Amino acid sequence: MISAVITSETTVYEACKALYADTINDNGDYASSSSQSDQLDYMLQCIGTSNAKSIDVFFLIYASSLVFFMQAGFAMLCAGCVQLKNVQNSMLKNLLDACGAALGFYSVGYAFAYGGLDYNDPSKTFIGTTNFFLVGVDDLMFWLFQFAFAASAATIVAGTLAERCQMAAYLCYSFALTGFVYPVVAHAVWSPQGFLNAEAVTPMWGVGALDFAGSLVVHLTGGSTALIATYLLGPRRGRFYDHRGTPLQTPKEFPGHSVALQMLGTFILWFGWYGFNTGSAITITGPYKDQVVSLVAVNTTLAAASACVAAMSANYIYDERKTGEGTFSLTYAMNGTLGGLVSITGACGFVEPWAAVIIGLVAGLIYLTMSKLLVRMRIDDAVDAVPVHMTNGIWGTIATGLFANSKRIKLAYGKVNDVGVFMGGDGRLLGCQCCGVLFVVGWVTLIMFPFFCVLNYMGWFRASASDEVEGLDSSYHCSTLLLNSQVGPAARYGKNNQQLRRSLDTMEGVEENTSPPQQRHIIQL
Repeated sequence: MISAVITSETTVYEACKALYADTINDNGDYASSSSQSDQLDYMLQCIGTSNAKSIDVFFLIYASSLVFFMQAGFAMLCAGCVQLKNVQNSMLKNLLDACGAALGFYSVGYAFAYGGLDYNDPSKTFIGTTNFFLVGVDDLMFWLFQFAFAASAATIVAGTLAERCQMAAYLCYSFALTGFVYPVVAHAVWSPQGFLNAEAVTPMWGVGALDFAGSLVVHLTGGSTALIATYLLGPRRGRFYDHRGTPLQTPKEFPGHSVALQMLGTFILWFGWYGFNTGSAITITGPYKDQVVSLVAVNTTLAAASACVAAMSANYIYDERKTGEGTFSLTYAMNGTLGGLVSITGACGFVEPWAAVIIGLVAGLIYLTMSKLLVRMRIDDAVDAVPVHMTNGIWGTIATGLFANSKRIKLAYGKVNDVGVFMGGDGRLLGCQCCGVLFVVGWVTLIMFPFFCVLNYMGWFRASASDEVEGLDSSYHCSTLLLNSQVGPAARYGKNNQQLRRSLDTMEGVEENTSPPQQRHIIQL
């Protein structure tokens, strides 16, 4: 290998020349066993391979950086969606996502997902069994890129559980998801030894499931986990029920403290998505990879834009029919944009731009419908992560089985076994996509449902009533920087007021419009 002979002061040409020194005489004449043209071919191939590897490494550094920068987008979005008294807690959980994912994916996650990677081996395995702690891993940049994906899957759940989840539960869940649950899904879909992989020697039904950048692997895994967690955790106090447990006729809104942070987070996520999707090509120097990456970037843009318009317009029409006056909702526009990005993630390398527009339009409508359905079902999702990531992860996976065409699949993977149903396919690809959805939802439910049940039974899952009312910043981080208008006396007087805290622990919440004036600032919902 050229890396074995190259030093900081050695050029690529010199390193390649050293590799083939046995075919060159000391006086510069070529050995009789090799013609001058053969020697020239060796040198060009060696230099070209070295440069290509360097370019691909830089490409993955760029893509990994953008994907990791999405953590800042998630943090800003979550911080803007919560009340001011929970901002620090929300942002710390986003930081711990990255830390937990790094350690979990380094120790066992990568090994479970990609251990023993071999594209020439036809055997199937449920999980990888080698490369623990990166032992024997040569392509470290591939690990970095995949770690950023694992961290994204974990962060999806952060906003859903905002304002009521204990720190201990969050640390446990973050490591479990990135160290075991997510790697099994990644192995099944993206490892050639996985039973759903489309590039395997013997893919499922001769086709396998297509997931270019993670609608299925990343977003459906994270979104399904978020739904299970928020269902078991329960809604924030006062969101759907009064202090007696009686359902409210109209759910109480919990507006975030900063729309500006939400918008900043949305734009950061959109920006990072260009690395998320284009980086999934892994290499930029292969045949036709320039066309693949260009298509991916264009489709990412179009799906996000069309989903934003669809969600905002549909909500305007809905409000107009319901109340007689339509409203342009910024929240639905932002989350619609994110829903469009999720939906195109799996199909971005396999569909034409016109199909990306359709996928985005449907994604915006699906997000809006699911968001309102969750409220009707009294499931509290603080940042709408479930309708954005889970439902549009499902839609993006199925959309690939509908719109994928032979030209784009061949450019991306080099072979075509089947295409989307709307493009003349026989349905095998769509069937594999549906099997992928069922597998991910079933696997996540099988592991994470009992996992969260155990946390709940141990008392490690939900924060106490007093902590939730005071604000998690005061309870967990001893914050003194909160505005008095955002917190009650329990936070302002500190934890030493045990009598007040005990009284709060016995209360389920008090509706603001029915509380006596002296209590309206004590029970801040």
